[in-house]
Parts: sequence; structure tokens; C-alpha cells
Amino acid sequence: MNRISLPDLAAQLDLLAQSGGLIAPRHVDGVLLYRPVRGAAEIVWDYIRPIMSIKEYFFAPTERLLWIEKQGAEVRLTETLPEDKLVIFGVRPCDARGLLALDALFLETDPPDPYYARRRENATLIGLACEIPGPTCFCTRMGGALDDPQGMDVMLYQEGEEFGVRVLTPKGQVLVKSWGIQADLEPAVPSGIEPKIPALDAWPPHFTDAFWQQFSERCLSCRVCSYVCPTCRCFDVRDEVVPTEDGSQVYERIRCWDACTGEPYRRVAGGHNSRAEKGTRLRNRFYCKFYYYPEQYGPMACTGCGRCVESCPVNVDITEVLDFMASR
Repeated sequence: MNRISLPDLAAQLDLLAQSGGLIAPRHVDGVLLYRPVRGAAEIVWDYIRPIMSIKEYFFAPTERLLWIEKQGAEVRLTETLPEDKLVIFGVRPCDARGLLALDALFLETDPPDPYYARRRENATLIGLACEIPGPTCFCTRMGGALDDPQGMDVMLYQEGEEFGVRVLTPKGQVLVKSWGIQADLEPAVPSGIEPKIPALDAWPPHFTDAFWQQFSERCLSCRVCSYVCPTCRCFDVRDEVVPTEDGSQVYERIRCWDACTGEPYRRVAGGHNSRAEKGTRLRNRFYCKFYYYPEQYGPMACTGCGRCVESCPVNVDITEVLDFMASR
């Protein structure tokens, strides 16, 4: 395995930051987030994981899809595809696995999502293996590992004042060559850890269990669990009027995050809501992650990062659901 010293790595990150395209863990008003940095000095090196995942750089919380201009009977649509190239440093294995889950929907279906696809194409991920799991982490239960390289372009393993370097994709190979490292590609071998979760066929028989209503009594429908999740991908699309000085008709079509735990999520024209009860909404969240999504797209829609457990103000714990299902 190739190695790079901490000072040399910091120097290379400084060069990347000068181009304005380096994202890394840093503190913003006391909160650890993946954010643009101006140099290695701003990077937090000793951390469990940022409070938000890297998902927001590929599936943005709010983004413009189209610019719509209407002049008389003529309507002109301008697609606004993202062009920025990014290097994201310090990606934790759970976050890279989150992107692999999103890939199954946004890239591997027909047609693929062009906005997500462009961001994936323009980004290089430098992973950093975890030293220890956090108090709410359960990645190994989901089949992950602290040093899982899947989904990374380059994977780093800290060993004192040095980092072991594994190159996993051609993009990663180009990047480390600029560091003065000539490295062959290595396969991203899965962790080999068997997931300790209920099988798909265990879920349907418990759809009507009283557990879901009882479990939801503490839920506030605040949606924070979905917003911090690296795999949640519900969204809403709407057209907004853009004020103009000449009075012309200009609109922008925007896409923004939504969440199945929110009260209005399933409300339709006329006011009917097929999931008006919290129990049905919360049940859908867990069935989506462990039954619907893997049945339709392949991967589980949970990486075990534990952000939802940590962020929930009323202690709704996803591992309680897994324990309940395992005990049936």
C-alpha cells in the first residue's frame, strides 16, 4: 500500500482548496459539516462523522431544474445542469454507501437523473476510514465496516502521522498522480460482514401490527430523520415566479427535499391524505428502507450511520424497529 505523510497530504489539500473545489469536514458555528474549505488548516481531522452527509452535494436540498421564459405563445425552457467539479475529502464509509444506494435510483434506472448524474461525474471522493464507531453508529449491523472502501475513488487509512493510500477508480488514479503517487487500481472489496437485519419476506406479515401506532406516539413529524439521512431521496417539484423589471413571464422549476414522515406528504387534490396517521407515515419510512427500496432497486436504504438516532428530539430509534422485527 502506498503512503503519504500528514504534512504532504495537507499540502496537496491546500492546492486543491486553491481551485475552490475542495469540500471537507469543518466546524460552522460549532456544528461539524462537509463544507468548502480554503485550506487544510480549516479541516477537522479527528471526528466521528459530520451531522449531515455528503448527499447534499449530489441531491441538493433545493435546486433549479429549469428556467422557463414565456413570450406570447412561445415558451423557452433552459435546463440548468450543474458544472462545478468537486473533491470531497474525509468521506466516511457510511456516506459513500449512501451514494451507492442513491445510484440505484438516480443512475441505474431509465432514464437516469441528469442533475444527479452530472454531479456524480464531476466529483471525486477521498474516503477516510473511521477509527472508532460513534455512540449511535450501527454500520456493521447493516453489513458495513469502519474501513469499507466501497464507493470511494481514493481511500485513506490513518496510521499515526502517515496515511495508507488505496486507489480504487481511474478518477482516483488521476488525483493521486498529482500527489506524486503512481498507484495501480485496487478492487473495492466489500467488508464481508453479513447484515444482521430481518430478511425481506419478514416485513409483509407485520404491516398491520399495533406496534407502528404505539411506536409513533412519540414522533413529532418534524422530518429531521429524513433530512440528515444519507439515503432518503423524496422530493417535491414546483414552479416559482421570478420577478422581472420588464414584466415578462419568467419562472424557475425547483426541486426540494421532502419527507414521507411529514403530515402533508400524501395529501392530494381535494384534501384526501392516505397517510393521515403518524403510525402509517412512520411505518412507511421503515418499510421503504428495509423492504420497498431493496425490493425495487437492490440496496437497503439505510447505511447504519446513526444520524437519525442522534438527531431525533424524541428518541425514535431505527434500531428499535430492527429489534422488534428480529424478535417476531
